Amino acid sequence: MDIMLFHSTYGLRPAVHAAAARLRAAGHEVYVPDLFDGRTFETVEEGMAFKDEVGKDELLRRAVLAAAPYSERGLVYAGFSFGASTAQTLALGDEKARGLLLLHGTSDIAENASVDELPVQLHVADPDPFETHDWLNSWYLQMQRTGADVEVYRYPGAGHLFTDPDLPDYDAAAAELTWKVALGFLATL
Repeated sequence: MDIMLFHSTYGLRPAVHAAAARLRAAGHEVYVPDLFDGRTFETVEEGMAFKDEVGKDELLRRAVLAAAPYSERGLVYAGFSFGASTAQTLALGDEKARGLLLLHGTSDIAENASVDELPVQLHVADPDPFETHDWLNSWYLQMQRTGADVEVYRYPGAGHLFTDPDLPDYDAAAAELTWKVALGFLATL
């Protein structure tokens, strides 16, 4: 399986490379573009400020350019938080997308978005300050309306980016369960 894995607003940090290595060890080809041109951040606020400075359109352009050489193969789009939002946007716009793996984040859905039973799996903290219950309920219904086949896994008590061992949000048990379920999901695609 070819996987396009997008980083969070912290940038392309060691945890993203470790996730890519885990996916490769399971037999997947993984591409990890750096949408921030080498910049990484110590806090989510710094990363969000940089993301806003570069702009949503430019970051989406970079993501599309990164995915374009591989999209004919039928990519699985994946990402962490902001990267999940990016992955979702690309997957809903790519008719050859084979799946969507969202870790810690979602995005708005265009009204005219339509997919043909795209497999989607979301892993999110419960509660999550960036992904509230009301938002997730609405997101789930909208994703189903697009034609996606959606699974949501919530992790009570975990922090937002609970799969990153270098951040205070890290939750080892939730992270291991996430990877076990996600690898099972990818094996079905």
